[in-house]
This record gives sequence, C-alpha cells and structure tokens, in this order.
Amino acid sequence: MFLPRFRLLIAVLATSLAGLSLHPHPALARQAAGARPAQALTVILPQARTPLPVSQSGDQLMVALDDLAPLFGLTLREDGIGGGLVVTAANGKRVLLTPGQPLASADGRLVSLPAAPARDGGRWLVPIDFLPMAIAPVTGTRVEVRRASRLVLVGDVRVPRVEIRQQEAGGVIRLTLTVAPRAGHQVTHEGNRLLLRFDATALDPVLPAVTPGPLLQGIRLGEGPATIAVDLGPRFGSYRASAATHDANSEVVVELVPAFTDQALPVPPPSAPAAEPLLNLAPPRPSVRTVVIDAGHGGDEPGASGPSGALEKEITLAIARRLRAVLEGRLGLRVLMTRDGDKTVSLDERAALANTNKADLFISLHANASLRPATRGAQVYFLSAAGAGTEASRVSLASGALPTLGGGSRDVELILWDLAQLRHVDESAAFAAILEEELRGRIAMNVRPVLQAPFRVLAAANMPAVLVETGYLTNAEDERLLKTAGHQDLIVQALLHSVIRFREARERGITAAPASSPAPNPSNPPAPSPSRPTP
Repeated sequence: MFLPRFRLLIAVLATSLAGLSLHPHPALARQAAGARPAQALTVILPQARTPLPVSQSGDQLMVALDDLAPLFGLTLREDGIGGGLVVTAANGKRVLLTPGQPLASADGRLVSLPAAPARDGGRWLVPIDFLPMAIAPVTGTRVEVRRASRLVLVGDVRVPRVEIRQQEAGGVIRLTLTVAPRAGHQVTHEGNRLLLRFDATALDPVLPAVTPGPLLQGIRLGEGPATIAVDLGPRFGSYRASAATHDANSEVVVELVPAFTDQALPVPPPSAPAAEPLLNLAPPRPSVRTVVIDAGHGGDEPGASGPSGALEKEITLAIARRLRAVLEGRLGLRVLMTRDGDKTVSLDERAALANTNKADLFISLHANASLRPATRGAQVYFLSAAGAGTEASRVSLASGALPTLGGGSRDVELILWDLAQLRHVDESAAFAAILEEELRGRIAMNVRPVLQAPFRVLAAANMPAVLVETGYLTNAEDERLLKTAGHQDLIVQALLHSVIRFREARERGITAAPASSPAPNPSNPPAPSPSRPTP
C-alpha cells in the first residue's frame, strides 16, 4: 500500500520523469556544484554540544542528511524507482523528499521548503530550515535554528540571548546585560575576573569589543557552559551587581569600581540630607567591598544545643552559606567565611582572617542558650567604648566555664577592651541599630534586642563588627524555627538589607551615634545566658 501512495506523491511533485534515475538530475548536479563549505553550526542538546557541517548555496545554508541522522535517530532509504528519499524517525513517522522540488511530506503534511533538496554525490543536502519544518514534527522534538548565532537548539534546552553594553562614567564602568528569555544568575569574584553564571544550558552572547584598560581587560565566554568571564584590570577595586525583570526578559547591571586611594574625601555640605535615623554627617568612607561572615563554633566546639538536638554550629553554618550566596549574587560583594565546614577555628583566627583581608564588615552568627526555656528572640551585640576599662575588668573576672543545658560546660571567651575596635565603634553601633530594625520586621526579637559586650571575636576586629544571636536554641519555638529554611531566609533577608543600608550610608559619608538598648521590661526580665554574659 505504501509504494502506490509514494508513487502518486512523486507524480504530483515531480515536474518530469527524467529524474527517476539514481543518477543526479542535471539541475540537482548544478545546484550541488554551486554549494561551497561554510562555517559549521553548533548543535546544542540537553547533555552535549556538537558541530554540524554546512555548506552555502546562494542564500541558503544546506546540511547533509547523513549528518542529521545520528543526531535525531533517523534512517534514510532511497526509492530506486521514484528517485526520492524516505526519512524515517525512530517512532516510525516519515518524511518524503522529491528531487528538484522544494517540497516535503512530513507525516502526511505537505511542507514548503525554502530550497529544493540537492544531491552531492551520494549525499542528500537539505536547507537548514528542514530541521524545524520537517524533522521536528515527525520526531516530536523542539528544534530552533538561530542563523545569526550559528546555533541549532534541540530538545529542552535553555539558551538565553545575552547582549552586553558597556558604559563609563565617573571612572566607573557599567556593564548592562539584557537576558532574553530571563534566567537566574550568580556573580562571583575569582582572582582577577568576575564570573557571571547563568541558570541555562548554554548562552547566545553578543559581546562588545573591549579595549583593554586599567579597570577592564576584556569580556569573553567563560569555561563553564553558561558563564561569562569579565577580565579585570590592575586598578579594579570592587563591584556592584543588581538585577531587574522586564516581562519575559531580565537586565543584569554590573558596575566595576576602581580601587579607592588613601586621599581624604571632601566632607558633604551641611545642607546634604541625612536619610538614616540617628545619623550625623562625617567624611565619606570607602564603600563596603569585602564582608567576612563568621559562622560561630564548629568542629569540636558545637556551641549551644536545643531540646530536640539542634546544634548551634550547624545552624550558624547554614545561615552563613545562605548569606554568602545573596551577598555575592545580589550585591556582588567579595565574601569570605571563617569556616565553610564543620571544623574548629579559634577566635583569633577568625578575627585575623578579617583583618588580613582588610574586610569592610564583620558579621558573627550565633544561636543563644538560657537556663530559662521561655527566653527567646534574636539579639544584636556590638562593642562600646563607654566605660570600657571598668566594664572589661568586671567581665574578665567573670570569665570561665558556665553550665549548659543537658550537662557539661561552655567557656565564655571574653577579653579586656581591645584597641582594634575603638576606631570602629560608631559604625558598629550604626550597623547594629540598622540590623535590629531589619530583624524586628521579620522575626521575633528579645526584650533586650541590642546589647554591648566585649566579645573577643569582635574586640580584635579592625572594622565595623557585630555579633548576631539569631535566637535561643533552648527555647522550643526558636529551635523549631531556626532549623527551617524559611526562617533562615528571613534572617538572611534582614542581613542583606542591613548591608545595603549600611553601605549606602557609608558611601554618602554618613555615620551613626551609638544606639542605646531599649530598657528591659520589668514584667519579663531576661535571664542571664549561660553562653553569653549579661553586659
């Protein structure tokens, strides 16, 4: 039954019977002879990339069916009588081709091709549009041809087009990436380059021509399948990253900022508005470029523990990793962690890491404990210079081992006031006040939300520094929440927005007076924590 139908199709499509021979039709021979090799296309499949040889015939790109057969699981069979070709997919559906005719029958549906199939010796050449017009319908596979990019997308692949524009103003280079369709991304700083990694199978990039300079050396495709590398120059200091969504597309902006000099910056005029509460004008400081996240405890120092067994060292590490991801991805900051695994790190090593890398902000994450199970809520600590000598002496006498819930003891590691933090007290207080506001809008706070204490890890930090008690693990509700990803994300959001506000205030040359802690509630006085001293 198949052969009569095929002959009928040949009779309808063929202009003459002269082409029924297996030898090339004269017109086909001329067409094949006019084809010349061209730059290969790249076929992108879900798990692979492969080149696809093509030839140019007039304004048409032609591809050999022999090269398509292994990609799509096709079998080819010539009809010796009609001179045509039968292309069969793995599912049994067929495409019928006729020599000299820009037509094909794809699973019984007539398709008009932009050019007729041609024979080149023993090979059949078809126009590249044959793939989406005929192969895709019979195989049930999505096929998209992007001629300008010389790409062929096959199957469930995500290949956004990324167009990059470069602008320079005020010594800052702005790179604007338009991503269509939108795709998630992450920006990281690795050595002398920025890497923009997209949540995609591959990229279809339009890269600008870059003249190498002191801030930017070049823009190129990275080693990863969906990565763009920005090569940095010797004057690079920091970067800022932001993103916005527009319908189906997104826009990623990366600003390259030159390294700051030690030259004093001018003081803003008295008329400049102050946007933050409790803020006073001061000489502008460099922006926040490097943040050190200190995940408290670790290794053989588990820290506090909860009624159901949650450990402080695990909670703090989980939050630290989430915070690092958003600070790098959304703000483009350089982020260092005092530990990124379950290992023991001394307090001196934690502060030394921040000081050696000239960090602009130090955030130490902890989870508290109390002998009173009802005590709960987050708290923010910073160091205060007021009455430092007397207070430090008092605390040093109280240093030692205190009992923990469930037995055992926990060392309270405090030192006398250290000079390293003195010059940063105001900024530490400012950041603590901002952080308390951001946390209060998201999670439960302790009745004493902002406190001062000479914690050793803060005292030795030579930059603005705070210690965040994310909650009381000894409180059943706090423990339950701290173990959940959603609650950890709320804490990270508060920290993210606090860093943004602090950075903006710092860049405007604004600092804050030390914040005072709210008065305790007499009806519900907080109990002293066995893991932290009462300042």
